Amino acid sequence: MTTELRELRQADWDEYYGTLELAFGGVAEAPEEHELWNALTEFDRFFGTWEGETCVGTTGAFSFRLSVPGGSLVDAAGVTMVSVAATHRRRGILTSMMRRQLDDVRAKGESLAVLTASEPAIYGRFGYGAATQQLKAEIDTTRVRLSVPAGTDDVRLRYVKPADVHEACEALYARRVSERPGMLARQPGWERLGLLDPESGRNGASPLLCVVAERDGELVGYARFRIKPEGGFSGMDSTVRLSDLEALDPAAYAALWRFLFDIDLTSKLEAYSRPTDDAVLQLVSDVRRCGIQVRDSLYVRLVEVGAALEARTYRAPLNLVLEVEDAFCPWNAGRWRLKGDLKGATCERTEDDADLALSVRELGSAYLGGVSLTSLAAAGRVRELRPGALAEAALAFGSDVAPWLPHGF
Repeated sequence: MTTELRELRQADWDEYYGTLELAFGGVAEAPEEHELWNALTEFDRFFGTWEGETCVGTTGAFSFRLSVPGGSLVDAAGVTMVSVAATHRRRGILTSMMRRQLDDVRAKGESLAVLTASEPAIYGRFGYGAATQQLKAEIDTTRVRLSVPAGTDDVRLRYVKPADVHEACEALYARRVSERPGMLARQPGWERLGLLDPESGRNGASPLLCVVAERDGELVGYARFRIKPEGGFSGMDSTVRLSDLEALDPAAYAALWRFLFDIDLTSKLEAYSRPTDDAVLQLVSDVRRCGIQVRDSLYVRLVEVGAALEARTYRAPLNLVLEVEDAFCPWNAGRWRLKGDLKGATCERTEDDADLALSVRELGSAYLGGVSLTSLAAAGRVRELRPGALAEAALAFGSDVAPWLPHGF
């Protein structure tokens, strides 16, 4: 039978989402997860591939605002729910969906598309480059201590119900977004994600807990977490599982971490998605006992090279010509003159000789400042055509803080 790629209809959502669940192992999500993702679905941005009445492929995009170096928020398509039924592999279904999607993103005037990859090997051929990493820590809190800054003891901590302070926590998060590239300004409806707490997703841990940090009656930080009770005849050995933590200053930040370290009857603290330069690494007494691991997180695709490179600022002045390769979105291919500094940038077509040659995938990796062009060049993925151009570009593209995606989508 032939297949048809079409825009998702509300009536087809259950069939569509069932195809996605089957592709990711066949375990159905909790009803509250279904309800949230259905509510967040932008039906004109989601597409399904159908064979008769059967959905055999899925993809979609959320309308996001992404923080970039310099603090601007840039319109970006958050690519999500990508799957192809195991019975329909190697038929070009994924390629056709990626083609339709990127054409749609371009038509909407968005210069960036971003995603998180279940299989990193898939998306490079469509021009996505790994741009951020996330840190995982499994800390032995019986042996690791914290050295906290002055003022930590002046911060008041108290337990609250997560829903009771959710609006204030979201406002605090919003203040943080422009400070770090890669963060998402949460659009209406997305504030619900932080409260999603199905029992099936706790893996034996408690319901979601929340502690807020306050100074002079003002909220200056919060931590949301769960506790998984463990232990036996010899005593309790429970684990704190951190969901998210934000703070406005070092003292509030340290006070929250110290609290998490000191919860009674616990001996381990697990954090699964933190920035790679998280300041807690500077507070701990023994980083070797923190079980640090790092993995890829957000992938970035420049849909419109000129507009995307103009949307961010650059850490040092630069004026160079990029020779860009982009087979999947050929409108990006060719030479671009990029001029920029801390105040802004321009990026226009040119016939001048190129200074650097690279593909759009490498531009995506370097875009948020977390992957060095020098490192990419050492791997043979960026070519220096004018002596000195690589050092100039690597310095300018960098970020003072590691880019970070705080939650998935």
